[in-house]
Amino acid sequence: MSRSHGSQRSGAGAGGHRAGNLPLELNSFVGRSAELTQLGTALDAERLVTVTGPGGVGKSRLAARAAALVRPRDGVWRVELAALREPELVEYAVVEALGLTDHTSRPPRQVLLEHLAERRLLLVLDGFEHLVDACASLVGELLRRSAGLRVLAVGRRPLSVEGEQLFPLAPLTEREAAELFADRAAAGTPGFTLHDGNRADVREICRRLDGVPLAVELAAGRLRALSPAQLLARLDDRFRLLTGGGRDMLPRHQTLRTAIGWSHELCTPQERLMWSRLSVFAGRFDLESVEYVCGGDGLHPDNILDVLGELLAQSVITREETAAGVRYRMLDTVRAYGADWLEATEDGERLRRRHRDWYMGLATWGELDWFSPRQREVAARVEAELPNLRRALEHCLSEPDGGHLGQYLAGTLWFYWVGCGRLSEGRHWLERSVELDTEHERSRLKALWVLGYVAILQGDTVPAVAALDECRRTAERSGDFTALAYAEHRTGCLALVTDDMPRAETLLRSALDRYHDIGELNSNVLMGQVELAMALAFQGDLPDAVRLCEEVRRVCVDHGERWSLAYALYVLAYAAWTEADLPGARQLLTECLDITHVFHDLLGTVLAVELLALVTVTEGDAAEAAVLQGSASRMWPSVGLPLFGSAYYNAPHEQCEETARERLGDERYEECVRDGARLGRQAAVVRALGHPRQEALGAAPAPRGIPAPPDMREPAASPTREGEEATG
Repeated sequence: MSRSHGSQRSGAGAGGHRAGNLPLELNSFVGRSAELTQLGTALDAERLVTVTGPGGVGKSRLAARAAALVRPRDGVWRVELAALREPELVEYAVVEALGLTDHTSRPPRQVLLEHLAERRLLLVLDGFEHLVDACASLVGELLRRSAGLRVLAVGRRPLSVEGEQLFPLAPLTEREAAELFADRAAAGTPGFTLHDGNRADVREICRRLDGVPLAVELAAGRLRALSPAQLLARLDDRFRLLTGGGRDMLPRHQTLRTAIGWSHELCTPQERLMWSRLSVFAGRFDLESVEYVCGGDGLHPDNILDVLGELLAQSVITREETAAGVRYRMLDTVRAYGADWLEATEDGERLRRRHRDWYMGLATWGELDWFSPRQREVAARVEAELPNLRRALEHCLSEPDGGHLGQYLAGTLWFYWVGCGRLSEGRHWLERSVELDTEHERSRLKALWVLGYVAILQGDTVPAVAALDECRRTAERSGDFTALAYAEHRTGCLALVTDDMPRAETLLRSALDRYHDIGELNSNVLMGQVELAMALAFQGDLPDAVRLCEEVRRVCVDHGERWSLAYALYVLAYAAWTEADLPGARQLLTECLDITHVFHDLLGTVLAVELLALVTVTEGDAAEAAVLQGSASRMWPSVGLPLFGSAYYNAPHEQCEETARERLGDERYEECVRDGARLGRQAAVVRALGHPRQEALGAAPAPRGIPAPPDMREPAASPTREGEEATG
């Protein structure tokens, strides 16, 4: 019998059709223009490119579109492996996809090698993740022995073959997801369009579905029976809701549950256990938190890293570089699937307690390290962990015996609420925590003085007085001298911003003495000195104010503390301006603004911009000063009552405005203020830091000293919180 060599079943025919077997697209390709360009570039440069990502993220569709744009001499050939179960049949599947027939006894790999030897083509291997070893072996040998071959692999994990270029695919952007939703909805529900009445609901649907194309398409299909608003209201049960993919779709893509379940089936028992336990995290998480929260009871700590690495390889989680270091993330849809499994194991409550305990420990570490050279690291870490801290707070405050833990956690995070621009959110958690009656007095007292502090900075004096009075009375009765010192300190701060300078001085001096007696030294104590210095400066005692702030400056340098330093620099800049040292004032405010902006401390930022406006108008540039005042006016609603409603704090603002109006005229001044109000915070800070001194405009009048405010001793009015914007 003569040997019959393999032959192509299809190829370039008389009509000039391109060789290959890529299926035609049945609906429009939406978005992904950047990814398409990047994948095309990768295919030009590398012989093996693997598109990875979680189920339903659109890997196959992107790969098919990118492959269709490639024009190798001998075509593009796609091998669909999802339905294949036996690893030994992979080579036969490739032979079949290439249209080869061979009746000899030769192994299929040899047939492939001979066929590919002189050809130039692109082979697309789609859905290989459950056959990874067999595919890796085949692809490795084919690439080594077939110079004209390129491979585009598509799966939920890498092949791990030498020379492989990974192309991890992220979900769609919110805009692209909304476009896809609208396109598929219009196809299934003629007449559907995005408009002002449904656009917000559609965007929220896409956000809740992580921008995963499969989920978005399944959701759009539900518009045959539901409005976008009704669909959004039912998304909590997304796995039951999002079914009914087209009959021509792969079985694993016909419902959201089967799409995610396909990945779950490919996991080992330990990987499935880890997947379920990771669902207790909100947002991103790091290795240390996983080791503590998820380890034990079936997951040995020594195996955590390996199991996590496998979930990463299978696209169950993704790896991200952040300001707080390497972190991992799980899509909400993937997390929800894991949460269902966690509840089935009846281990959910234990995992949630371990999660709570870890983040209480993180907050405690953050508070201690806030007074150290690691202050910026602390801010970045807590910012990165905010979703998990919120989840821990919610758990504490919703458990019958967890109220005192919620009070402790909300109070311990004072440095983040105050120092990193989260006043509004901090107040939310603090108010919720002190509403609970607990038998743990110390935790409640801390939450009370922190609540008072936050309310003061927002200019909301009535709740501040109530919280601080309760804290002081209880601390006196129980002999808690630490809480008493903090209550007295913050009451002095309240007197400062409500223009009662003699009382502010008395209370702040007393609080500083108490801190000294109990050996307390931290950022709060330094802020007490800065606040006392401000009270003295407002009363005309600049030398003593400068002495106090220079002392704070020295302590901050010794300990690497930056946040309190910024406020000391603010007071020193104020003193420099009153002494007509404009270059010195600008230099001090520049450093102050640099620090507060890094920490996202919106209060410190807006105070510095206000004072920079005064320095700028005194230097002679009234227009720029008005722009800075306008930019500050946009920031204040996100903090609270502008300049605390204080006549003392407002006096420099009024002097700046008066001078600028005199030089510019009312119309030009208002125009500049409007220009400034259009600046976002980042743009405003860049402008404030980059503005040079402009002598050419002429010198403004020399500082008039500290203006005397009217005789007002009533507390500033409490602002409405309606429409208040969360800071930071």
